[in-house]
Amino acid sequence: MPLLPRAVLRLIRGVDTNSKKAGLGLFRATGIYVGAILGSGILILPAIAAKEAGPASLLAWGLLLVFCTPVAFGFAEMSRQQPDAGRIAHFVTRAYGPRASAVAGYLFYFAIPFGAPATAVIGGNYIAHALGGGRETALLAAALLLAAAFASNAVGIRMSSGIQLVLMILLVGLLALAVALAVPYARAENFEPFAPHGYWAVGGVASLLFFCFAGWEAVTHIAGEFRHPERDLKRATWLTLIVVGSVYIGVVAASVAVLGPGLPGSEVPIAELLEKGLGGLAAPLTAVAAAVLTFGPINTFVAGASRLGASLASDGVLPRALGRGAGPGQVPAVSLGLLAAMTALSFGAAAAGLSNMQFQIGAASACFTAVTAFGLLAGTRLLPARTPAWYGVTVAAAVMVAVLLFSGWTLVVPLALAAAAVWGGRRVRGPSGSQLLPFGRRETTTIASQLGEVRPEATPALPPALR
Repeated sequence: MPLLPRAVLRLIRGVDTNSKKAGLGLFRATGIYVGAILGSGILILPAIAAKEAGPASLLAWGLLLVFCTPVAFGFAEMSRQQPDAGRIAHFVTRAYGPRASAVAGYLFYFAIPFGAPATAVIGGNYIAHALGGGRETALLAAALLLAAAFASNAVGIRMSSGIQLVLMILLVGLLALAVALAVPYARAENFEPFAPHGYWAVGGVASLLFFCFAGWEAVTHIAGEFRHPERDLKRATWLTLIVVGSVYIGVVAASVAVLGPGLPGSEVPIAELLEKGLGGLAAPLTAVAAAVLTFGPINTFVAGASRLGASLASDGVLPRALGRGAGPGQVPAVSLGLLAAMTALSFGAAAAGLSNMQFQIGAASACFTAVTAFGLLAGTRLLPARTPAWYGVTVAAAVMVAVLLFSGWTLVVPLALAAAAVWGGRRVRGPSGSQLLPFGRRETTTIASQLGEVRPEATPALPPALR
């Protein structure tokens, strides 16, 4: 505690840690919230970002952290005013109607076949590095991770929130250890040239890096579980920003300073940082951690997305056959099977060289950015106009739209999915042939709850998830 900054101590001062009142206390809620942001993307994205923008990629990480501050507080304020409603889909439906909620559903459901293979390959690369194998070993390990995640969902296995919280602590501890061991090997000359591809490249990198920053809407899922939401929502948001910012900036700065010109070509930058201090022990340690930290997000995102697909099908936005198993406690086998098939095709395309991990991460990131922007734009209509909260959400929405516009060619993916969702809603007709909204009240609630389920159980490992 004496090591914490005084500002942090002020944030948590007065918290009754012995309270027996049901619900989440500040520290557990913060742990869940931090876990929603931190994910396996940090295991590889420092290298990809350095390849695109050089040491200046550090600016992209810092700018995203600054830009995400109004995003985080925008969702916190929306959740504070409606702590029992929560969930992006609920806000989108209230603000723009059920068709807009269908678009948000499509963006998440069809982002999984892009994000899941990329996440699995991240873990596969670390496993291959530990075993001394090459690309074939990495692809085999990635395929096994994907197969295990889909198989566990097929038989209904779920990871408890407690286990996933432990995984989040493991990730933070591993990254902190990597930074601490690498600091003595830092070299100032590794920051030169600082921007070899120009500063415009920083914007493009920022859109890609949102893969690591997606998840601020997770507070909407847990707001109703706070013991004291009026007091602790903002505190948890500040603490989350501090932890996430410290970890990301620390890891990226250490990676640039220590690995230097070797960083852009590295597939296992965290392992290389650890090897500076641990030697041969670093490879197996990071391999085990990477396998666990990539399986967790894939497993949970597949669980949430498969149920979301079944709900979309029940409402007629996707083929009705996908709606089988949408009830509580059931396995949405058809929706899960479609996700597995699309993920296998995406993984096969990457393995054959027809796609690459950077494109897959970019496509998933663009979809998650669009969903986040959707939720914030809903806030501009739901919150009282011209109040501080309204201005904050408006700024946050503008930030997310700006990040989305830097997505480059991957922007085609969310645009195509949005068009497909609109078309899917318009083709639903009632018995008389008149057009119907794709969701009735009951179905809207179902979709909202399924979009919400993506994060609550997944938060400590995620993300989307697949970050």
